[in-house]
Amino acid sequence: MPWNWRMLSSHVCYASFLLFWITVGTSVVDVMGSQQGIPLSVVKLWASAFGGEMKSISAKYSGSQLLQKKYKEFEKSVRVEEIDGMKVVKNLSKKMEEMFRMKAEAMRRLVEAAEEAHLQHEENPELQYEYFNAVLINEVDEEGNNVELGGEFILEPNEHFNNLSVNLSLSVVQVPTNMYNKDPAIVNGVYWSEALNKVFVDNYEKDPSLIWQYFGSAKGFFRQYPGVKWHPDEHGVIAFDCRNRKWYIQAATSPKDVVILVDVSGSMKGLRLTIARQTVSSILDTLGDDDFFNIIAYNQEIHYVEPCLNGTLVRADKNNKAHFREHLDKLFAKGIGLLGDALTEAFSILNEFNQTGHGSVCSQAIMLVTDGATQMYDDVFAKFNWPDRKVRIFPYLIGRESAFADNMKWMACANKGYFSQISTLADVQENVMRYLHVMSRPKVIDHEHDTVWTEAYVDSTLFEAHKSRNKKGPSLMTTVAMPVFSTKNETKNQGILLGVVGTDIPLQELMKIIPKHLLGIHGYAFAITNNGYILTHPDLRPLYQEGQKRRKPNYNSVDLSEVEWEDKDDFLRNAMVNRKTGTFSMEVKKTVDKGKRLLKMHNDYYYTEVKGTPFSVGVALSRGHGKYFFRGNVSVEAGLHDLEQPDVALADEWTYCNTGDHHQHRSLSQIQAIKLYLTGRKPHIKCDRELIQEVLFDAVVTAPLEAYWTGLALNKSENSDKGVEIAYLGTRTGLSRTNLFVVPEHLSNQDFLTAEDKEGVFNADHFPLWYKRAAEQVPGTFVYSIPFGGNENKSVVLASTAIQLLDDRKSPIVASVGIQMKLDFFQRKFWTASRQCAALDGKCTISCDNEDIQCYLIDNNAFILVTEDYSQTGLFFGEVEGAVMNKLLLMGSFKRINLYDYQALCKEYAGSSDSARSLSHPFSIVKWLLTELIFFLLEFNLYSWWHVDLSVKAQSSRGKTMMVPCDTEYPAFVSERTIKETTGSIDCDGCVRSFVIQQIPSSNLFMVVVDNKCDCSSAPVVSMDPIEIMYIL
Repeated sequence: MPWNWRMLSSHVCYASFLLFWITVGTSVVDVMGSQQGIPLSVVKLWASAFGGEMKSISAKYSGSQLLQKKYKEFEKSVRVEEIDGMKVVKNLSKKMEEMFRMKAEAMRRLVEAAEEAHLQHEENPELQYEYFNAVLINEVDEEGNNVELGGEFILEPNEHFNNLSVNLSLSVVQVPTNMYNKDPAIVNGVYWSEALNKVFVDNYEKDPSLIWQYFGSAKGFFRQYPGVKWHPDEHGVIAFDCRNRKWYIQAATSPKDVVILVDVSGSMKGLRLTIARQTVSSILDTLGDDDFFNIIAYNQEIHYVEPCLNGTLVRADKNNKAHFREHLDKLFAKGIGLLGDALTEAFSILNEFNQTGHGSVCSQAIMLVTDGATQMYDDVFAKFNWPDRKVRIFPYLIGRESAFADNMKWMACANKGYFSQISTLADVQENVMRYLHVMSRPKVIDHEHDTVWTEAYVDSTLFEAHKSRNKKGPSLMTTVAMPVFSTKNETKNQGILLGVVGTDIPLQELMKIIPKHLLGIHGYAFAITNNGYILTHPDLRPLYQEGQKRRKPNYNSVDLSEVEWEDKDDFLRNAMVNRKTGTFSMEVKKTVDKGKRLLKMHNDYYYTEVKGTPFSVGVALSRGHGKYFFRGNVSVEAGLHDLEQPDVALADEWTYCNTGDHHQHRSLSQIQAIKLYLTGRKPHIKCDRELIQEVLFDAVVTAPLEAYWTGLALNKSENSDKGVEIAYLGTRTGLSRTNLFVVPEHLSNQDFLTAEDKEGVFNADHFPLWYKRAAEQVPGTFVYSIPFGGNENKSVVLASTAIQLLDDRKSPIVASVGIQMKLDFFQRKFWTASRQCAALDGKCTISCDNEDIQCYLIDNNAFILVTEDYSQTGLFFGEVEGAVMNKLLLMGSFKRINLYDYQALCKEYAGSSDSARSLSHPFSIVKWLLTELIFFLLEFNLYSWWHVDLSVKAQSSRGKTMMVPCDTEYPAFVSERTIKETTGSIDCDGCVRSFVIQQIPSSNLFMVVVDNKCDCSSAPVVSMDPIEIMYIL
């Protein structure tokens, strides 16, 4: 959120002051009729004059009347249809299922090739083999010779891989810095996995939409295709270990319930306790959203690390793990250790949790972190775990002493677990990872090649390691992965996991198959995981800060209920989590324009499962024009002729033709692909014929505007002061046309209608902002606004209007047209109009030039477009005229609507001891430093952490602020359409201040005229700043 943040206490003070000011400091006087000094009739005259001239200018230069006429000519020949939302969502589900199936089949081919290659390979501890090391390729020594494991490796830039230089014929191998490149186990694994190169290439040929394919070995090396150069950090380190990645862990093991027992007896003081904390933290790294856990510290007593979760297990999501990590730092060692009591408690929790049907309902384990066990506790195991041995025991012996090692080894062997000894901090990660191979044995022995899918995440590790120059930053994606097993007869019963294969699927690929033209102006598609987390949704905001390239701490665990928050009973979420097919409807409040404007609508939701995946997909259609679509028809020749005109563009992120299906089609623009498809010269291109037919129709209907705009531009008597800079239009099919009335270098706002203006263009998940706002206004009216943003944006005004096909509420909005004009041109028109009066002698007694009054022009959301003080342009009216805005709210001219943001970030001072902060999720708020550490270790491992933004590191220093997740409540303001004009006055400390508000005809604007004879500066402002929600648990 871009606004300043307030602490709760300050808002309480503010609320108290506001109440005091309204009830004591002022008395509101309702005035029926004109106020003395501000004649209502004069203000109405000003408003009428200004409104008439601006509508004339806007209609003339936008060509709105011509376009409305052209669509009307086709009114009788087109067919209006109501959109079948259930049909749309089922078709979308099938397309997603097909896309995911193709990716899964590619992984299955890799699995088969890997298992066959390993079957044919005989381990050779003396094997010498030169391979392409991802870090060393193309490196030379001081004499100019290729370094060992380097060699010349041809790399060429490829747009499909974020313009990175890659090798499409070969893969490369990355080995973690803490492992030896020529370790026999590594060399043997690299040797036999060379067989995957051919399959990588074949997969890419069969499915050109594939991006990175890889094999993560259980030995630690990572084979990646296409081959690409990896770059170490400034310390020469690449600590990336594929076995720490979530896709590897999910594929290697089944969902599990885990209780971690930590010995905090007196003998664990000092370094041992430090190693124990790190061991527990590393265990948490290996747990994912499908796992459940709890941590118990024990000495002579049982201490739940989080006392509020006594006797239960919690989901191992990022929030919960971060919260438990905070409590690990509070552990201290004293007393004696009663392990028997701790084991009894752990078995009791697992048994009770399993019987309730909660948890993973799959594997169960107890992780024991201690410096010794004086006995074997066979009585406890006999009571709770034998003979079935459903709970595996994994003891971790901390320290160099091995006096009690035998007892702990026996515990592991007697309970189908694994024993590890951890002597130093450097030993922690490798030893913790070993338990995964034991947990994977049932899958290996049963040969279960389960396909796993991750939730959405940002692939920042490869982005950093590859030194990507992609200005958009790392993108959201999901990964499909499968385990690879040893099929050798002598090892089949041992259950040996060889590794995991995987491929990434950018969520942009999912967006391409969404039929945006059928969803309407405000409609959208979304998908969630089986845990309710958002896979894709237009209201998901995973990034923040300048350039939107910093990830929020909990960006990939945003629940559907946090964006569709009006669904108080979670009906929609629960139905989709349970993979049901159905419908749901509710009234919603959607914000636009950086969250500052509000659109109220009634949405109908349609949802179903995506078979073969853990995902469910839904579409939302807004009632009214959003539920209707019309079909027109023109000849292919006429359509192509008008489509190929230079002023025409199609939505970049919409898929008219799938040019990514074949390598040779990638260079084609959408218009080029459409032409080749329709003329039969490229019959293999897959195109949406229905959408293309409507695009051709829109191209023909809108074609006359090109000549119309050109005529205006060539007429020297028109627009002589260049006040109008651009005319533009967009249609329901993503087609747009633009015309410049000034040379590009003279445009006041260079970003408008470019990719930099994300809300102002057709995107994969939304129509342009000017289109959406125009669609919700009364037909024939223009919407005026100043774009929010930098100083450059404040120098222009946008005006747009919607074009309807029919004259009723069921009519689809077929297009929107508008203009961009200079702000000073717009303001001059306002000041000129406000000098008019009805006096016969032309001598006006009042005008906005008078010092006795203050004139404002505000929009329907109460943002200022015109005022004498230029610095107030674009500000919220309530921040400038708090007393008047409060009165307008009381009178009903404007309404305050409270909204909620469950993805917000709040500022907190580093080192703050404020423990009162908490959210609806019990563990959503953690210190930024810990959150960042957990985030990188779990999702992107240590390598990404080495590359963490230095500015964020600086934030963590003492005295600096840091951003932490929070929930906020914030207001939006909308005008009441039925109130066209009103007058009022306010008593400010005995001085009565009058004002008049008058709607500007055919617009979303209001003129507000306030007298200046009273000082109401003591009145509180009406703020749009969000307030952090403080929960009492």
